[in-house]
Amino acid sequence: MRRACRRHAPGDWPRAAEAATVTLAFDDRHKRRFRLRDDAGEVFLLDLPSAVLLGEGDGLALEDGRYVRVVAAPEPVADLACATKTEAARLAWHIGNRHVPLQVLADGGLRIRDDHVLVAMLEGLGATVRCHTAPFAPEGGAYAEAGHAHAHGREGAGHAHG
Repeated sequence: MRRACRRHAPGDWPRAAEAATVTLAFDDRHKRRFRLRDDAGEVFLLDLPSAVLLGEGDGLALEDGRYVRVVAAPEPVADLACATKTEAARLAWHIGNRHVPLQVLADGGLRIRDDHVLVAMLEGLGATVRCHTAPFAPEGGAYAEAGHAHAHGREGAGHAHG
């Protein structure tokens, strides 16, 4: 069985050596040792020294020198648009107070997993909400793996819990 023993951030592995992709939802991207199937259906063992959050574009190094590229799967999300920075900060505080993972988007908007109870609360606080399907890559927080939490750009930061 193929074995992936190292994770490399986007840009830190040779894309020409990509042998496969593996598409995973957020909850499936925080792993150490796990049997996975790549997108072509081939099995491989993820066997990392410690649990890490796998992010969009990460490369999983196989023992033969090839790589499996990680793809963040689309999942139900709710994007929150705010009229002001103060409103965005207030909404982020309410979301964080509930220990809900939060993604900060490039345009300053916020993204959470689609949850009808939270969506109703946030609309009540003044947010404009758009529910749709997209990759979810929440912020890693203060204790995220150093140097990796923001390696994927503003739309793709990790989350240390999971």
